[in-house]
Amino acid sequence: MAQPKKMSADSDFSQEAVPSEARKGFWSMFVVMMGFTFFSASMSVGAKLGNGLDLSTFIWAVVLGGVILGAYTGGLAYVGCDTGLTLDLLAQRSFGSAGSKLASVLIAFTQIGWFGVGVAMFAIPAADLLHINPVILVAIAGLCMTASAYFGIKALTIVSAISVPLIAVLGVYSMVLSTLEGGGLTAIFSKSSGSLTLLSGVGLVIGSFVSGGTATPNFVRFAKNNSIAVATTVIAFFLGNSLMFAFGAVGGAFTGKDDIFYVMIAQGLAVPALVVLGANIWTTNNNALYTGGLGLTNITGLRQKPMTLVSGLVGTAAAIWLYNNFVGWLNFLNATLPPVGAIVMLDYILHQADYRARKSPARAVHWGAIAGVVLGAAAGNFITVGIASINAMLVACACYLLAEKLIYAKAN
Repeated sequence: MAQPKKMSADSDFSQEAVPSEARKGFWSMFVVMMGFTFFSASMSVGAKLGNGLDLSTFIWAVVLGGVILGAYTGGLAYVGCDTGLTLDLLAQRSFGSAGSKLASVLIAFTQIGWFGVGVAMFAIPAADLLHINPVILVAIAGLCMTASAYFGIKALTIVSAISVPLIAVLGVYSMVLSTLEGGGLTAIFSKSSGSLTLLSGVGLVIGSFVSGGTATPNFVRFAKNNSIAVATTVIAFFLGNSLMFAFGAVGGAFTGKDDIFYVMIAQGLAVPALVVLGANIWTTNNNALYTGGLGLTNITGLRQKPMTLVSGLVGTAAAIWLYNNFVGWLNFLNATLPPVGAIVMLDYILHQADYRARKSPARAVHWGAIAGVVLGAAAGNFITVGIASINAMLVACACYLLAEKLIYAKAN
C-alpha cells in the first residue's frame, strides 16, 4: 500500500533532506552559486592584491588560492547534495544534536554580520554620492534584501540571474578601460607597492570567502546529483571568484584605491557602480541571510522563514556599527569557521553508512568536534607560519580523529 507523502515543515526543507522532486538542474544551481561568489567585497580584496603584488605573483596567488577554496567548497558540495541536508543538520551528526548549536552560532553570527556589512557597504558610499542620510538607505536596502531572502531558494535564483550578468559586464568594462588607459597589465601592476608575498596573497584569496564557503551545503543540497553540485560549486568558487579578484585588481592597481566602489567612481562609472554593485551585494546578502536563518532555526527549533526575518532585522539595525567595527572580528572568524566544514566532511567520510541509513545523531555532543573548532580556531589565529584556514582545518581534523579513536571507537 502506498504510504502518504510526508509534508515538509517549509518549502525550503530546513529541517529535513531535500526530496528528489525538489532538486534542480545545472543552470539553476550555477546561477545561485555564481551569484553567491560574485561579491563586491571580493573585488575590494582583488584591489588590495593589485596594489600589493606584481602581475605574475597575483596570477599565482589567485590560482593557488582558488584551487584550495574550490577543493574545500567542492567537498562540502558533494556532502550537501549526497545527503540533501543543510550545514546545520549535517553538524547535528558530526558535532552531536546539542553540540551542533556551536557550529550554528558561529555560522549564523558570521553570516548575519556579513549581511549587515554588505548593506552598509552599499548604502554608505551611495548616500555619500547622492548626498542623503546613510541611515535611510541602510533601512531601505536592508528591508528589500530581507524581503527577497524570505522567499528562499526561488528568490535567490531570480536575484542572481539578474545581477550576475550585470556585474560581469561592468567588471569586464572596468578592467578593459583600466588596461587601455594604463598601458597594459604589466605596466599597471608595475606600480604595485610589493607589500604582499605570494603566501599572504594566497591567504587573502582563501580568507575572502572561506567563511561563506562553509555554508555551501545550504544551497547545493538542491542539486539533482553530486556532479552538478560539485561542478557548479567549483566553477563558481574558482572561476567566479577569480573574475572578481581580476576586476578589482586591475582597477585597483590602476587607480591606487582599494575600495571597488571608489575605484569605479574614479573611472567615471559612478552611476553604473551604484546600480550594479548594489545588485551584486544583494545576491550575496540574500545567501548570507538565508544561511543565518537556517542557523537560527537549528538553535531555536523555530521555522526558517521567521528566523530569516529576524536575521535581516538584526543585521539591518546594526549595519553601520557592523561596517565600522565588525570586519576585524569577521577576519578572526575566517579562521574559526573552516574547522566546522572540515569536521563535517571528515565525519561524512568516516560514517557514510549512517548518513545513507538516515540514522539520528549518535550522541548529544561530540567532544572531539568541539575541541577541533576551539583548538583549530586558536591555530588559525595564532600560528604565524603557513595559511591560517589550512592550519585551522588540520588541527580540527586531528582533534576529531583522536576523539574517534580514543573515546568513541567502541560506540562506533
